[in-house]
Amino acid sequence: MTDVTELPPGFRHDQLEGFRIGVTSDRRSGDLIDALERRGASVLHAPTVRMANAVSDDPVIADTRAIIRARPEVLLATTAYGVRRWFEVADAAGLGEQLVDALSDTSILVRGPKARGGIRAAGLNDIGMSAEETTESLIDEVLATMPSGLTVAVQLHGFLNPSQLDRLRDAHDRVLTVEPYRWTPPDETDERVDRLIEAACTGGLDCITFTSAPAVHALFAAAELQGRLDDLIDAMCGPVVAAAVGPVTAGPLVAAGIEPIRPERFRMGALIRLVCEHLESERVLRLDTRHGPLELRGAVVEVDDRRIALAPVALMLLRTLIAARGSVVARDRLISALPGTDDEHALEVALSRLRQTLGVTGLIATVVKRGYRIDV
Repeated sequence: MTDVTELPPGFRHDQLEGFRIGVTSDRRSGDLIDALERRGASVLHAPTVRMANAVSDDPVIADTRAIIRARPEVLLATTAYGVRRWFEVADAAGLGEQLVDALSDTSILVRGPKARGGIRAAGLNDIGMSAEETTESLIDEVLATMPSGLTVAVQLHGFLNPSQLDRLRDAHDRVLTVEPYRWTPPDETDERVDRLIEAACTGGLDCITFTSAPAVHALFAAAELQGRLDDLIDAMCGPVVAAAVGPVTAGPLVAAGIEPIRPERFRMGALIRLVCEHLESERVLRLDTRHGPLELRGAVVEVDDRRIALAPVALMLLRTLIAARGSVVARDRLISALPGTDDEHALEVALSRLRQTLGVTGLIATVVKRGYRIDV
């Protein structure tokens, strides 16, 4: 059983009740979605990129033959899936034993524990792991500890800045690569990414999870095509938590000015636990009022011993009022929370509907000529 499906101490079926979470991953997304939903979350799945095998295995086979002939002194193994698929293709082409033999005396460096497992499953052993579980740190290790002028093979994992390979080529005689899989965008008819962007920008999400840097880049590209990239970034700098599985995935988020949460261990299970802990500790708003306790968890408000799901506009208004903790919130500020309008009448209608939904007379008080407040 993987760390995704294990039930950690303190597991509760209502840990994420009321929270709405976007999942951008494709591979293993089922495990992630199941873990979040079992904890009570509402999940919007929108894979921004897909891990795809090549249309033809001929390029992988050609690269494998070149690596067998070269018998490289160094191999950088970056992903468990990539290693497994590489050896599966080699076996199917009748090259499996030759590949293992060619790598039997190779100094193999792995990006992380999963890649190490893939190498050992192939009957080989590594000599070490990258310090930061990134391909860049693997290359740093080679350049710092290995003599120059070697033949180096690299198992690519879908995305690597070409400048990183150039660093190897500057120091070594020959750099060979093999790419067992690649990233592809979703089908043009798939509207889930558009819906995720809309939900994030209009208060319909509390968190978006990312398990690869290409998924972040693809989401940003899709938002830019819609003319909503700035809105999306603003949302992820504010009410929408960005959760990244590790530093490489977090890189493009940080570059955009977003501070994602990320676990100390770069694993799916650790990411799930961190999302639970962060949303429960940082994104549940509680306020004692003259009408009883008020608690806002994502899109669900608990008031008068009732739990009520709120529509996006009502949610944005109530969140703003609760955050003020009984202080008066000016009408202009509340109007700015309404999507697509600056009309005072629209604000009055929205507040009237919110009051009816809450069903607690006097909870939201009107302060004449000033604004509105929670009656604490």
